[in-house]
Amino acid sequence: MQVLEVLARLRSRFSSGETPGPDEIRSKAEQGDANAQYNLGVMYAKGRGVPENGKEAVKWYRLAAEQGVADAQYNLGLIYANGVGMPEDDKEAVKWYRLAADQGVVDAQKNLAAMYLNSRGVLEDDKEAAKWYRLAADQDDAEAQYNLGLMYATGRGVPEDNKEAVKWYRLSADQGVASAQSNLGGMYAKGRGVPEDGKEAVKWYRLAADQGNAIAQSNMGVMYASGSGVPEDRVLGYVWANLAGANGVDVSKLKKDLAEQMTKVDISDAEDFTRQYIKDNPAVLSK
Repeated sequence: MQVLEVLARLRSRFSSGETPGPDEIRSKAEQGDANAQYNLGVMYAKGRGVPENGKEAVKWYRLAAEQGVADAQYNLGLIYANGVGMPEDDKEAVKWYRLAADQGVVDAQKNLAAMYLNSRGVLEDDKEAAKWYRLAADQDDAEAQYNLGLMYATGRGVPEDNKEAVKWYRLSADQGVASAQSNLGGMYAKGRGVPEDGKEAVKWYRLAADQGNAIAQSNMGVMYASGSGVPEDRVLGYVWANLAGANGVDVSKLKKDLAEQMTKVDISDAEDFTRQYIKDNPAVLSK
């Protein structure tokens, strides 16, 4: 994770009512006020009213975290996990994430789940990962809902259960998470946890594809090529294959199979349509 991305993810909500000036915050922080210590950490981390200074941010976050301020605990965990302004230390990250997660901080719950899933600072434990994702998902966090759906779909940390996977994918997909939309499309396409339904599959694939999800774009190409859920249309199949290829998916076989059934004019039209679609919908190219 890049430094700027880490800084952007730091929780920066000021902890107390109206925001006083820097001098007043520092005075309260030096007197041991935990919320003021947290707020001063935010100020140093973001360069708000004081020069940006990562070491000072960590100093004040730690003082607040040791007094139980959950957002400060989460921020410390994020800083340790990514080595921003200090050596990376996964065990310290887990320690602070856990303290914040126990207080219900959704981002800490998700990050702690990921630490268990990827064996960072703790032994790999898929059941613990599922536990923390569920706690975050129950707070309506879309990313956690997607990850919990993935765990049910693959039987990782929980018994494999396609209906549960569909449930969590749908909740996440309804909040606009492209990966969840793509996977939900796949569940409908294959009849996993829901009756097979090509039209529903295309609906969800399309939502993900328009956000630049390359797998969904490839699957849209397949659906148009086969006439599943949509009228068969090789030109549109080729367009979606082009978009998926531009986003890094190997669609050479799909394009070859389509091209064998297309005229040169069809292929030229597909190339023109692809360029125009990208111009009108730049989000179809993943960043």
